[in-house]
Amino acid sequence: MGQEINVPNPLGYAPIVGLIRKYAVPAIVSMLVTAAYNITDQIFIGHVVGMLGNAATNIAFPVTIFCTACALLIGAGTATNFNIKLGARQSGEAALFAGMGVTIAGVLGLAVFLLIFLFKTPILLVCGASENVLPYASLYLGITVFGLPFLLFSSVSSYLIRADGSPMYSMVAVAVGAVLNVFLDWLFMIVIPWGIQGAAAATIIGQFVSFFLCLLYFPRFKNVPLKPIIPRWIYLKNILKLGLTNFTNHMVMMTVNIVLNNTLKHYGALSVYGPDIPLAVAAVISKLNTILLSFAVGLAQGCQPILGFNTGAKNYSRVKETYKKAAAVTIAISVLFFLAFQIFPLQIVSIFGGGSDQYFDFAKRYMRIYMFMVFMFGIQPLSVNYFTATGKAKQGIILSLSRQGFILIPLLIILPMLFGIDGVLYAGPIADALAVLLSLSWVWSDFKRLDIRISKD
Repeated sequence: MGQEINVPNPLGYAPIVGLIRKYAVPAIVSMLVTAAYNITDQIFIGHVVGMLGNAATNIAFPVTIFCTACALLIGAGTATNFNIKLGARQSGEAALFAGMGVTIAGVLGLAVFLLIFLFKTPILLVCGASENVLPYASLYLGITVFGLPFLLFSSVSSYLIRADGSPMYSMVAVAVGAVLNVFLDWLFMIVIPWGIQGAAAATIIGQFVSFFLCLLYFPRFKNVPLKPIIPRWIYLKNILKLGLTNFTNHMVMMTVNIVLNNTLKHYGALSVYGPDIPLAVAAVISKLNTILLSFAVGLAQGCQPILGFNTGAKNYSRVKETYKKAAAVTIAISVLFFLAFQIFPLQIVSIFGGGSDQYFDFAKRYMRIYMFMVFMFGIQPLSVNYFTATGKAKQGIILSLSRQGFILIPLLIILPMLFGIDGVLYAGPIADALAVLLSLSWVWSDFKRLDIRISKD
């Protein structure tokens, strides 16, 4: 422990824009190809199985969010500690964090599999499955559950590989599995008519391939030798501490998804749309949201090594510069999504299969209203990751809870009581606007604190 690293790390001196591009682009692509697992399934299922198939994947989606939350708990926490220790020139402790992260990922993946496998039907009912949707959701989750350990392990590994300075390999490992998944969706649903089971089988095969490619990188770790290490509480505590922000954010996101499904089912049944149309539309919108989330979270994750290293090295001016330039990029991307959702809602929804006039009417209203504030969507994920990567876990956790937990969930409960199913649609943009205001105010306050430190150096 405490071994000195004498070779200067580019994270401490290279131009910020170039570093963001180097680390964020592969992270974004990795997130996009991960989203492709769900999106391609949704497209093929929508065209082959129909509206109830779309609704079924929506009901199963909270399980995927839960698995991702577990991966972020270990992956983000391990990678942040790893980069902070490298920035402080403590390679021995960096190796300990990396090794324990790998061990925990394997154990946690098996635990998640057993939990979902044993309680599949009760979980689907809690997630809002209607009588018509439950059989399809049960078929889909009954197969995809076997891929969850591979998904979790490869997600954690991609964080470590990226933190080790190989963002391109991390991207390729995930991308190969996603491309294979697209091909197998076509093979198992069009060529071989396996229906929704074919989509599920394609997903787990792609996840296994990404898992295997991540394993191949481990013997070639650059900064430290990587080997599994039995967790020690003093280090595990720091992993959980710095991973808790992203974990909490996704757990709240999962809760929102469950509340949203049940609210749509209940108030949809009281409207002209019925319970199944809102669930099917929500499936399409949630998958579109994963594309936007991929850009926002991928950019935030790509900034993590830069923020973490320069915090450890006390280069606070580079910490501020990283956030500002990343914020400009995420706003530019989000504006493009806003324009697409407002101008082409029907064309976009049609990609995911057909439906009745009522289906498309609700889909158009849902996209234009619920997604209205997407032009500022990336600010909160970037701010959450800013506080996590700079070692301020408490602020990150509170901020991660703001949009989804403190604001959106209460709105999803209260507004439909007043306005019926329309209340669900207006809850989204209100929550987004309030979360952005809170994020910017907190970051501005932290910048003032950094300015004081810079002036003293």
